[in-house]
Amino acid sequence: MRTFEEWEQAEPGVKRKIFAPGTGLMMMEVHFEAGAAGYQHSHPHEQMSYCIRGELEFTIDGTTRRIRQGETVVIPGGARHGVIAKEASVLLDCFTPLREDLLNRG
Repeated sequence: MRTFEEWEQAEPGVKRKIFAPGTGLMMMEVHFEAGAAGYQHSHPHEQMSYCIRGELEFTIDGTTRRIRQGETVVIPGGARHGVIAKEASVLLDCFTPLREDLLNRG
């Protein structure tokens, strides 16, 4: 069974901490080194990302948008998306429904 609130490596220069989920909503904190990328992927879950610190460039279904501290981006379920940290950055990602693919690891 997964342990929560422990840091794990996601991609090179990217680490995340998944918090214990609710019944239909979950969140995780993600830290990026400058230049690190969250690779392009998709999942059926709706996602909202809040920039705690830094500046990140999101590409969502081919459209690029930058967000900075205090800004959010919404990613519809099924959208192909990825992110590049333009500087050292921290995100808070929220998902609904639960990302069982992440919760069942470990």
